[in-house]
Amino acid sequence: MRRRSFAAASAIGAWLAICLATPASAHGLTGIYDSPLPLEVYLAGAAAAVALSFAIAFASGRRWQPGDVESGRQVPRAVIVLLKLVGLVAWGWIIVQLVMGGSSDAEVDTLFTWVYGWVGLAIVSALIGPVWGWLDPFTTLHDAGAWVVARLGVSGGRVTAYPVGLASWPAVAGFTFFVWLELAYLRADMGLIVLLYTIVTVAGMALFGRDRWRDHGEVFSVWFGLLGRLALFAPAGRPESGAVRRQHFPDGLLGRPWDASLVALTAIATGAILYDGLSQTEIFFDVFGLPDIAFSTILLVGFLALLVGLALGVARRVGLPAMGSGLLPISVGYLIAHYLTYLLGEGQRILVAISDPFQLGWDLFGTAFHESSVGWLAPSLVWGVIFVSVVGGHVLGAWAGHRAAASGSSGRSDGRLVQLPLALVMVALTTLTLWSLGQAVISETA
Repeated sequence: MRRRSFAAASAIGAWLAICLATPASAHGLTGIYDSPLPLEVYLAGAAAAVALSFAIAFASGRRWQPGDVESGRQVPRAVIVLLKLVGLVAWGWIIVQLVMGGSSDAEVDTLFTWVYGWVGLAIVSALIGPVWGWLDPFTTLHDAGAWVVARLGVSGGRVTAYPVGLASWPAVAGFTFFVWLELAYLRADMGLIVLLYTIVTVAGMALFGRDRWRDHGEVFSVWFGLLGRLALFAPAGRPESGAVRRQHFPDGLLGRPWDASLVALTAIATGAILYDGLSQTEIFFDVFGLPDIAFSTILLVGFLALLVGLALGVARRVGLPAMGSGLLPISVGYLIAHYLTYLLGEGQRILVAISDPFQLGWDLFGTAFHESSVGWLAPSLVWGVIFVSVVGGHVLGAWAGHRAAASGSSGRSDGRLVQLPLALVMVALTTLTLWSLGQAVISETA
């Protein structure tokens, strides 16, 4: 009972402290590119591509059949140890800079959280495989603490059973909080956020068990694991086993269970990127100006609630697997289209950080004054990646969503008509997304 009270008090205290975090810039775009073709061409082509993908899927009438599950492949132990070390060093670097203070381009808190984590790790998790399972510094810290406690002969106490009905809603709440930090608050001290989130996470693992909390409560394990349903490789067991297996599309989407919390998480991730793009357009500025934190919070929460309600409403018609499988590839397409230049540009700040690791004015490797730039990217190439990512994500989502809906409507005479709401939502999202990406951007100053 004492351990439960301590864990709960730690989590509540950390959460309150997070909300009072001190100011520092959080996020921004690194460039805007003009389309080499009229915007109407992109919009018409995008809508037509997605509509055509649904027409083909409807005409086929085929249901999903799972492929053969390949045997696991062992990732070399040295690679796993190296990744664990990288994750722990990154965490420690953030904490050291937090303690030492300072503010410069050499800071690593936003670099490791927003740039490499929020964007980079999400893309790797969706396209390649379960890297976060080994990088995760929170699990490494928990395991180290558990080892120390065991060596001291201290009893860890009984783990509390995780409520089945809670599903992954704690991770959804945490993810929404990070979205709020990124898009509404904008001024959080991410070093302090990392420290306090570590307390919340370790407390959750201590209270409900490490694996249970990672599966349902730890924001990044749940989100990156969800993205991993699209990846080339999937985990073959727990992360500590080091085993992965080849995954064929759409087996990861359709072969694993979906619940309302996971669909809501996918909808929030999709809506956050949409809102980020829309909130930086001239039209948004003309209507809402530059809203303060309170008004930004209202707008953001209202927009996300609308999209979550729409997703869950359509899911009642087509089924949760169809909605989740259809929306997740869309979210990944948006992520790549919207944040790729941000990753390639801001990611260069690591050159500054390694030359001045403690923000003391050092220049160890002659890169302390490096200026990040994406000027080396051809505008036509960027627009091509944007277009392929958005439309490709929708086409894959349409195909996977149809397969899931067809599998769930066996024996129904309206099995194809019931999927029309899903088709309409996807076509509308494609059009809105490319429209927002083609608008002039209003830059915010810190």
